[in-house]
Amino acid sequence: MANPGACILGVEGHRLGPDEAAFLRESDPFGLILFARNIDSPDQVRRLTGDLRAALGRDAPILIDQEGGRVQRMGPPHWRQWVPPLDEGAGLPDEKRARAIWLRYRLIAAELAAVGIDADCAPSGDIATAGTHPFLKNRCFGTGPATVIPAMRAAADGLLAGGVLPVMKHMPGHGRAQVDSHLIPPIVTEPLDLLDATDFATFRALSDLPMGMTGHVVLTALDPEHPATQSPVVIAAIRERIGYDGLLMTDDLGMQALAGTPYDRAGRAIAAGCDIALHCNGNRAELAQSVEAAGRLTPAGQARADRALARRRPPEPVDLAALIAEFEGLTA
Repeated sequence: MANPGACILGVEGHRLGPDEAAFLRESDPFGLILFARNIDSPDQVRRLTGDLRAALGRDAPILIDQEGGRVQRMGPPHWRQWVPPLDEGAGLPDEKRARAIWLRYRLIAAELAAVGIDADCAPSGDIATAGTHPFLKNRCFGTGPATVIPAMRAAADGLLAGGVLPVMKHMPGHGRAQVDSHLIPPIVTEPLDLLDATDFATFRALSDLPMGMTGHVVLTALDPEHPATQSPVVIAAIRERIGYDGLLMTDDLGMQALAGTPYDRAGRAIAAGCDIALHCNGNRAELAQSVEAAGRLTPAGQARADRALARRRPPEPVDLAALIAEFEGLTA
């Protein structure tokens, strides 16, 4: 892969038209991301992912948000409806809960790989607190590092075993957000030592994962003015304090926690140190602004991208029926 655009883009609908294909070919994004608007049936998704890669002329990564629960873009009748991550395996002993979560994400990976999707924006390393906004709370795996870290590891390992790259989110921690960052920027005022021992700890424990995603949250202990996605100070903390040297993408630049035009949003994120600008809504004019501002992958970003994609593997052979039976037995 030779120095593609430093962006991941959404697309418009169920099919890739010639104009959109030409735009993608010219823009040459690192990867693409699908949403519910792009999903109809398994055959349709397979055609779409094939057409997207054909437009770019390479085996570009195709991402999706398939956490399970409220945030899953593929659902019934063709794909399983999953419970929220916070509820998966609730009440099971630790070892059995970790197994249930591994099975869950191994089965999710099988659903994704079967239609040509090879990266999942999961697991979440966010920690649920009493004040966590409902948009996020039951998407978390637990209320502290001791429960979140093993669940994250099980989820990531299940995805990787199924041939799907995990994207851990929302770095360096979004669980203390008491408002919805789709609408306004959450402001977190806890001291740095507390954040370091809790919110940052989950990501530090999984700093070996190939890809990560920022959160649009203001951490006043580090930078009282800028959301993490656009803060050189917070991105430096992700790299140095957390120790993450994987490919780092923004959360969706279309979210209203960020101010300014799409060009402004993407440019500030790249300038802050993010490798990849993620723009999801499929609006051609907005995407073009993000593409222009993001530019091409830097040499450091290219090296991280190459390392991430080198971890793509064919799914490990497995008896899916046996895994389904085991999962349903554990979670009945």
